[in-house]
Amino acid sequence: MKTLLGIVLFCCASWAVNAQNNAENYQLRAKKAIGAIQLDGALSEPSWQTGNEKADHFKLCFPNDTAYSKWPTEVRITFDERYLYVGAICWEKRSDYTVQSMRRDFGGGTTDVFNILLEPNKDGQNGFIFSVSPLNVQREGLISTGENMSLEWDNKWNSAVQTFEDHWTVEMAIPFKTLRYNVSEGENSWGLQFIRTKIREFESNVWAPVPFQFSNTNLSFAGRLIWDTPPPKPGANISLIPYAIGSATVDYLRDANTLELTDKPQTFTGSIGGDAKIGLTPGLNLDLTVNPDFSQVEVDRQVPNLSRFELFFPETRQFFLENRDLFAMFGFPETRPFFSRRIGLAYNPVTERNEKVPIVAGARLSGKVTDGLRVGLLTMQTRQRDWDSTSVLPAANFSVATLQQKIFARSTISGVFVNKQNFLEPLNETQKSGWQPWNRVAGLEYNLYSADNRWEGEAYYHRSFSPDKSKNGSTAAVFLGYRDRYKSLNLGYSYIDSTYTAEAGFVPRPGVQNLYTGASGRLYPESGWAAEHITNHEFGVSGSHTFGLNGKLTDRDVSLYHKIYFVDQSGTNVAIYNSYVFLFDPFDPSNTGQAELNTGSYNNFGALARYATGTTTDWQGNIGFNYGGFFNGSLFSSDGSLSYRWQPIGRFSVQYNYNRIRLPKPYASVDFWLVGPRVELSFRRDLFLSAFMQYNTQFNNFNLNARIQWRFAPVSDMFLVYTDNSYAEGIPQSPVRLFSPKNRAVVLKVVYWLNV
Repeated sequence: MKTLLGIVLFCCASWAVNAQNNAENYQLRAKKAIGAIQLDGALSEPSWQTGNEKADHFKLCFPNDTAYSKWPTEVRITFDERYLYVGAICWEKRSDYTVQSMRRDFGGGTTDVFNILLEPNKDGQNGFIFSVSPLNVQREGLISTGENMSLEWDNKWNSAVQTFEDHWTVEMAIPFKTLRYNVSEGENSWGLQFIRTKIREFESNVWAPVPFQFSNTNLSFAGRLIWDTPPPKPGANISLIPYAIGSATVDYLRDANTLELTDKPQTFTGSIGGDAKIGLTPGLNLDLTVNPDFSQVEVDRQVPNLSRFELFFPETRQFFLENRDLFAMFGFPETRPFFSRRIGLAYNPVTERNEKVPIVAGARLSGKVTDGLRVGLLTMQTRQRDWDSTSVLPAANFSVATLQQKIFARSTISGVFVNKQNFLEPLNETQKSGWQPWNRVAGLEYNLYSADNRWEGEAYYHRSFSPDKSKNGSTAAVFLGYRDRYKSLNLGYSYIDSTYTAEAGFVPRPGVQNLYTGASGRLYPESGWAAEHITNHEFGVSGSHTFGLNGKLTDRDVSLYHKIYFVDQSGTNVAIYNSYVFLFDPFDPSNTGQAELNTGSYNNFGALARYATGTTTDWQGNIGFNYGGFFNGSLFSSDGSLSYRWQPIGRFSVQYNYNRIRLPKPYASVDFWLVGPRVELSFRRDLFLSAFMQYNTQFNNFNLNARIQWRFAPVSDMFLVYTDNSYAEGIPQSPVRLFSPKNRAVVLKVVYWLNV
């Protein structure tokens, strides 16, 4: 591993020297505004007419990167002591407008949009994105790890739009105190990119060219914003976000054996709490929370689990999302030393479902100390939960400290320390059983991102510590990947001790070694029908092999695939695969409590096919089929979705997943259905409804989550949320019938954003 890490470090330094550099060829100078800017979308002020350079001649990055867009865009930038102003003219027929809804933070590929990406620190890793649609629907987000966009971040800024038959104009006013940046003497440039996406006859184009194989949000290809005079110091940035909440809950308690309804307690609660955002320095932000509540966050999208291991669900709570890469991205996906969903959520062994755990308070300090050094500090305190007289979740403190130093062009060296402290003093000996007083993880990590974005790599070493020495262990890994226009290659290896323990992390399977391999190539049609309708073919092989610590193969998944990507964003994928599993313990793959498979080896082959439409039409969808061997039987599965865009009102959609397991007797043969209708409506620019239903026969649960949101002031909302869980199917010889209730709740929450 040391040898491979040395090669990676050497290559990183070499590639940085030869890196592609849009910064030299795409520069836009910003001069101070001449007089006041009236935000009306008209672009009539002198600052838009004379004196400021314009960015134009946008180049396509989809469906190809060899031509210029036939729908021109012109952009100018100016500023005063409080705001960065952006003025743009976007040429497009009014009849072509595509806007999914009037709701803020629309998803990518759903809406015509003009975007500006700002990278104040020019580290190639972190930035901001602000977006506006032709109907002046806003979106803001954070860019992390070079190109990944997170839309959960919210902040105050302003925009205005005017529309005409053949174009629309937009003015944006972004407060400097919204942005995190340092003002360095002699430093007069930021990373800058503009992106236009037009859904009908789908195309995406950018000001500073981005090669076809990369995301258009990739910061390594950003141009430069050159300040005529240095940008002003952001000044004090303090926001207070109090909330008040009231709820009513009904739980339908049943006898564990007969499922007879034994009680129906009703609970009425109310509380207050809030957050504070404090800009300690232009690049360093302190977030505080007291008695936080996340009831307005949509429930997780359920997925079938036919494996033996815990599934990963992404974090959606806003408090944990800003600068999340400083906390959540250490390790590999199956060896995260810190996983924020461990805080405030836990599995209740009595009710056999995940439930909320009260959070007392928390604080997070994150951001830039210098241009090259980032820091992250987080601490959260949770309350004790008594599941029953013998089963208790102790109160706990979760703390994380990280440092990240930039080296070479875009790469980083980082350190992480995670501590989970369980407060066991109030518990009796029975309740303490299985709990450690504390668990800690410390580690070092190197992340390689070459300046030209072709090479990506990672190497880390983490070690866990607990009072019980049998829970002290380590994990280490190395990964190297290469991608260019015609090919990609990946190779990775990880080692996880059987004693490695990360109570605040996500490690579903310790005691294994993993080998990851992948290679693919792309072909681009050059003439005929194929060149008009297909962007490229991708052929590839991917595989993962899992070994015990003794080197014995325990799992293998290898697939050979062919993908076709079409100009309208639709695509197909066909593959054949081989899977191998060695069961060390008896296992019931149906999870229904029936006969368990014997230990031993299971080797199977299968095939899959998938088709997905693009987003250019109002009707969209995808469908996939999979058939192959499954342990000592067979598995047929199908999943897909269908949605209708009723612009600009909203969207109706339904998703489904079907699994048909057939095993020889006495093992279970079952059919699992997961169906999820969804409705998203925007009645006005400030009033929204979303309703999400999930019918899941594997876990015999029907869930309804409906939410009305009224945005009564900028970034300030009133939420009315209704949730309902019931049985998806009846249970023979019991009083449980279809849709027999489990629990119901109604929540009213008011959140107000106050800038001090």
